[in-house]
Amino acid sequence: MPGTVQSIERAAAILRMLAGGTGRLGLGEIARSLDLAKGTTHGILRTLQGVGFVEQDKASGHYQLGAALLHLGTSYLDINELRSRSINWADPLAARSGEAVRIGTVLEGRVLVVHHVFRPDDTFQTLDIGALLPLHATALGKVLLAYRSAGLPEELEQFTRRTVVERRELALALDEVRAAGWAAEIEELTLGQAAIAAPIRSHGGLVVGAIGISGLVERICDTRYRPHPRLVGYVREAARAVSRDLGAARH
Repeated sequence: MPGTVQSIERAAAILRMLAGGTGRLGLGEIARSLDLAKGTTHGILRTLQGVGFVEQDKASGHYQLGAALLHLGTSYLDINELRSRSINWADPLAARSGEAVRIGTVLEGRVLVVHHVFRPDDTFQTLDIGALLPLHATALGKVLLAYRSAGLPEELEQFTRRTVVERRELALALDEVRAAGWAAEIEELTLGQAAIAAPIRSHGGLVVGAIGISGLVERICDTRYRPHPRLVGYVREAARAVSRDLGAARH
């Protein structure tokens, strides 16, 4: 049997490192972590960048997973599998939070709702499965944008006065999502409504979807428009549970 190809092994190690990190990583940090020469590491990164598997931030020079690789991971994961793995955790999340739960993934530049659990009360609600939501104005969409599971739309439609439509402002908001590990949306899509979402990961740590809750602002947020930490915790716990079922490593 032929031996392994060292350059491919090293490229795979770099991709795993970028997938498991909390943000962008510098050349030196990657080289030190993998005990590789900077020149060797840079050559591999340039090759990965050339095929779209890695992207380099122009301002900092740091690297992150590229859209081509993330789209490959998302297309590999069947939507029905995402839905079936999420069902066991969506109902408990709705019960704990008292709010509606949605699971979404990317489809044609929007958020496709693949599963929806009604808020556990007797109010009239409409089933959203199959609905397509804007990426930039929803908590689910912000998660998918932040982890590069989707590209930024060409035009950012304004739905309310709170909708973020400036690309620089949205980029800063997505940096905050990556740093925190979750996203919020407060009256950016619909007045009086707010939402919290967290990433669902598959093998290798790739973000393939998002799970979140939504409801009235006064239930989701405190008087200063900040999401209740208790609810954030519930959403993140559910996201980790679904991720484990999909083969993501425990964090």
